[in-house]
Amino acid sequence: MDARDTELKKELDATLHARRELGEEYESALVDSFLEKVDQRIDGAVDRRVRRQLAEQQMQTARDSRSPRPTDSWGERFGFGIVSLVLAVPLSAIGGGVAQLPGMLVAWAGIVGVNLVQAVRTNPDLFGRRKSSQDSGWED
Repeated sequence: MDARDTELKKELDATLHARRELGEEYESALVDSFLEKVDQRIDGAVDRRVRRQLAEQQMQTARDSRSPRPTDSWGERFGFGIVSLVLAVPLSAIGGGVAQLPGMLVAWAGIVGVNLVQAVRTNPDLFGRRKSSQDSGWED
């Protein structure tokens, strides 16, 4: 038994003792008084529990907001593609001017390689195996 239970037990004993002394005509007033104290006790416990749960939710929200978010966005991919195409023109001209067709092929291989690295970085399972129905995470 914790302190609150013993306190409530004392209140009940005092109410019963007062009923014996005062008689049955005060019984409903004494019971109402005791029930009001029980209600206050319950309300206090519920308030504490709700405050604790709200605090836990706020802590969880704060933790989630601090966790790193993926930087992959449509704008980033679009921008990378535009920059890649813009740089492809002078790189092709330089590679073709210096070493003809082999230089141009090397320039384009570099451009394709950089874009592949970016695609794999933003989508790690791009070239990985697809999950089978057994790997889906659903339990039977």
